[in-house]
Amino acid sequence: MRLLYLCVVYLLAPLVGIAMLLRGFRDHSYWSNFGERFGFGATAFAGSCLWVHAVSVGEIQASAALVRALRERYPEVPLVVTTVTPTGAQRARALFAGLAHVRYVPYDLPGSVRRFFARVRPRVAIILETELWPNLYHECGRRGVPLVLASARISPRSIGRYRRLAALFREALANGIVIAAQSPADAERFRYIGANPLRTHVMGNIKFDFALSAAAVAGGAALRAEHASGRPVWVAGSTHAKEEYLLLDAHRRVREQHPGALLILVPRHPTRFAEVRAALEGQGVRFAARSRGERCEPDTEVYLGDTLGELVLLYAAGDVAFVGGSLVPIGGHNLLEPAALGLPLLTGPFPFNAEDIAKLLIAEGAAEVVSTAEALSARVAALFDDAAERARIGTLGKAVVEANRGALSRLLALLAPVIAATATTAAPSEQVRPAEVPAQSSPSGRASR
Repeated sequence: MRLLYLCVVYLLAPLVGIAMLLRGFRDHSYWSNFGERFGFGATAFAGSCLWVHAVSVGEIQASAALVRALRERYPEVPLVVTTVTPTGAQRARALFAGLAHVRYVPYDLPGSVRRFFARVRPRVAIILETELWPNLYHECGRRGVPLVLASARISPRSIGRYRRLAALFREALANGIVIAAQSPADAERFRYIGANPLRTHVMGNIKFDFALSAAAVAGGAALRAEHASGRPVWVAGSTHAKEEYLLLDAHRRVREQHPGALLILVPRHPTRFAEVRAALEGQGVRFAARSRGERCEPDTEVYLGDTLGELVLLYAAGDVAFVGGSLVPIGGHNLLEPAALGLPLLTGPFPFNAEDIAKLLIAEGAAEVVSTAEALSARVAALFDDAAERARIGTLGKAVVEANRGALSRLLALLAPVIAATATTAAPSEQVRPAEVPAQSSPSGRASR
């Protein structure tokens, strides 16, 4: 199986590399630090490091509390954060300036992985959620680098695929990987595909342990006062292609009942900002673009959030939040930030990227599913009409977030003996076996009433 995998990755690597280079003609960020994808790039520190990998923007955001806690607890150890996407790297550099060195994780080629390890020299590898890379994991084992899967999850729909590929991970799963699963069900799925039960723990989801920026909350209030004083406002965050047309259709319907309503529209990817501006112009929508410093007038229909890293601030300016990537089969995005702000949440029928969180919020009455532009507009308009209902639903969302915090402290307790053990490693090639950690009590996964 491993030989077959190596043949496949060697065949695909040139195609993936060429695709990345071609994408760079539209977005030059794909050309930046391109050599890092093959394990090249300078080493920005001396000695070994703690390495945190977060695949994209959502995971980078979720890793913020962990990275800051590691920096506080281990100030003498360099931190490296890797990601896959240019937007993830851009967000990581903004979040972790002065805290961590940010670079791309290499493609899963043996040579690329070896070069990466030679330059980064990880002491412990912490990989968020479920990024399963056979050569990367093999190199961790070969060099004796303890590997921890944090906030690890396997969805029911992917368990069969992982089971078929289990031979690629069997040795690492059985011996060298510590798994901090999000839920008892996730832990059981990891055991099912071969994880060592003694190294599989239920820790909860560190996405709940984020801290709302007071500056962002205050900034949202100021933005609301400047651009939409006295107007009902709903925010559509992290939207995707084709989804914006459904949202604009919904907003036209909302304005039939609430003529002063303003939609704050925030596309997910910066590479699409110009495309969305052109679409708004093409449809004759009266809009103001945040990137151009434009101010909303009384007849402005849409405020376009075409900037990076301001989504929480923009949510904080709204009365109702719709979380994008869910009216189209993308999988949805972070529901927790608007929930923590006390906003009623609306999501489309495809929130499968964070299925457990979506189900929890829906079960607690903090979020609702809308499947069409008509249903979305009807719910937004109804919530605009009922401030008490907005407050009631928003309170439920806050309660869900608060009731599920604590995964970060459990994860740090799990990591402490692993990191301590590596401090006495005699040589980089020596196998380090992470210390056993007592079983943790599993989070309830439900909010207290």
